[in-house]
Amino acid sequence: MKLYIIIIKYRIWLSLVAIIAGLGLEFSGTSNFWPVFPLYLAGLVGILSHFFIGPLRLVQAPMEAGDMDEVERILSTIWWPQLLYKPIRSSYYTIKGNIAMVKQDFDSAEKHLKKSNDLGSAMPEAEGANKLQLGMMSMQKGDLKQGEAYIRAAIRAGIQDKESEAVAFLSMCQIFMNKREFRAAKDYFRKAKACKPTTKQVVDQIKDIEKYISRMPG
Repeated sequence: MKLYIIIIKYRIWLSLVAIIAGLGLEFSGTSNFWPVFPLYLAGLVGILSHFFIGPLRLVQAPMEAGDMDEVERILSTIWWPQLLYKPIRSSYYTIKGNIAMVKQDFDSAEKHLKKSNDLGSAMPEAEGANKLQLGMMSMQKGDLKQGEAYIRAAIRAGIQDKESEAVAFLSMCQIFMNKREFRAAKDYFRKAKACKPTTKQVVDQIKDIEKYISRMPG
């Protein structure tokens, strides 16, 4: 596995070395085309895989370690993301969006996450999370209609962790409270509680809503 990581990390340079070595052998008269053809083939495959697949495999370890600077450095080696294979391009924009969210650069986050959403997520488990983030950003901007559309889509796609699922249901509860559709608001509130979230922010939000939701009609 370590060798595999090294190959990915230096793939573009190893590929160029292979092609240059093949050219050197051929033009020096040491060999003719066919004996050095494997060097050309390895170099070509390496270069194409660098541009069409990219080094996203390398971001897993620094992401797990919370080293976002290293993640950004790896992403910066992708010179033309539009060339990436579509599912990989989607993951690229998802990661870019998440980094922007950490930096609280919500405009950039929204731009990248929308690109990922339009491409379709390479990882089904990430699709719901992407749509939820877009929905939350729409709500922050006061666009409840767009927020509702994204959050509904997130719930349909499936949200993997219970904390995020509770956030989605609470957001829908707030949307329906604003629309004065109290029966639906209560239904989403019950679903949020059923997720049994433990994050303080989510728990506090549930407590705040619980103070007056029981007094609502419906």
